[in-house]
Amino acid sequence: MLTLRIRPWEASDAAAVLEAFAEPVMERQADAAVDTLRDAEAWVQRRQDQWHRQVAYSFAVVDGADGAALGGVTVGNIHAEHATGWISYWTASAARGRGVATHGCCALADWCFSELGLFRLELGHRTNNPASCRVAQAAGFAAEGVQRQKLAYDGKRYDVEMHARLATDPCPVAS
Repeated sequence: MLTLRIRPWEASDAAAVLEAFAEPVMERQADAAVDTLRDAEAWVQRRQDQWHRQVAYSFAVVDGADGAALGGVTVGNIHAEHATGWISYWTASAARGRGVATHGCCALADWCFSELGLFRLELGHRTNNPASCRVAQAAGFAAEGVQRQKLAYDGKRYDVEMHARLATDPCPVAS
């Protein structure tokens, strides 16, 4: 049985980040190319810098047994007045289908509600990404509607389904 937890990204996670972002489907999950170990180290450093500046909080979702990073979850676009934030998540290919993203989203939501005092968390996924939709729903994020043709990749437009979770909503899985 996999035991999962979240923790802030560490410099020692760079190799796991490089491996995860080597997969072509992951390239849009990064804010810059992650093609070398140096790129991965810079990616981790940017997560740490954002945390220090209090503009976004990123966590590695790790195997509790060995501490290996299996994915990541982030809250950003934090609006203090409205107590809202935007959630994003990803999972390394070898860890997909094992509840890593769902656990990470639930644990992050709990942290956001208790530590940051946020009330509403939002996320969105392309409608052609049913796996991401299953993660959102399993983590207690209710579907709220579709934003038509919101994203454009490689000359093609994509609809985005929006989800949200409130501090008053229960998390359906233990985090």
